Amino acid sequence: MRLFHVDAFTGKPFAGNPAAVCILDEPRDAVWMQDVGAEMNLSETAFVEPAEDGFGMRWFTPAVEVDLCGHATLASAHVLWEEGIAPDGLDIRFHTRSGVLTCHRRSDRIEMDFPARPVVEVDPPHAIVDALAIEPLASVHSQACYVFELASEADVRAVQPDFNRLRAVPDGWACVTAAGGSGGFDFVSRFFAPQAGIDEDPVTGAAHCALADFWSKRSGRTDFRAYQCSSRGGVVHARVEGDRVHLGGQAVTVLRGELVR
Repeated sequence: MRLFHVDAFTGKPFAGNPAAVCILDEPRDAVWMQDVGAEMNLSETAFVEPAEDGFGMRWFTPAVEVDLCGHATLASAHVLWEEGIAPDGLDIRFHTRSGVLTCHRRSDRIEMDFPARPVVEVDPPHAIVDALAIEPLASVHSQACYVFELASEADVRAVQPDFNRLRAVPDGWACVTAAGGSGGFDFVSRFFAPQAGIDEDPVTGAAHCALADFWSKRSGRTDFRAYQCSSRGGVVHARVEGDRVHLGGQAVTVLRGELVR
């Protein structure tokens, strides 16, 4: 089985969010996929197999299967086009636990059609806020995570979570965000999910399905250029259209190999 290591939401190697992409030659069970996800030890491993009218796809962190993953979807579409598995010039349809996700190849990036994850205002959950050691201006929740607005980009960059305390909160996936202060970005963010085996995710597509909704409600705009300011960093283009969010980014293959077990 062909296996690829791809850096997603970046145009250069060793940045963005690394994902493993496994092209299956036959159906495999979830236990085996989870074992491979743990072996790869990346924030997500995507498993892709041919399906009617496209491809089937599932995503696994080192610890759990997830319902939606942006960077591994971007990485998978990149591999399918780059390796000639999917026809150049045609959209790719992925059949997933979050429905059909369509990827379109633009001149400068790959664009993905994802479900929006609308946010609702909530009281700040004290266990999470204390673990992050933050004072949020606003607290919202979506299917993806909690989102906390901070006062500045500098505040987002300065967050130092207590991951042991955050890990103890069962539904404590958390994102911090602020309006962009440099680089021409509309907003910045960071994302933490130690419960899924990922202390800090470098660049999180699924979180931007919530972030785009949050900032659209804040600003009245629908089109954003965002930066996830982890240590690796990555650029995400996000456009809100009704109940969908179109996420765009680049990807770079850094390793090709063969999975033999």
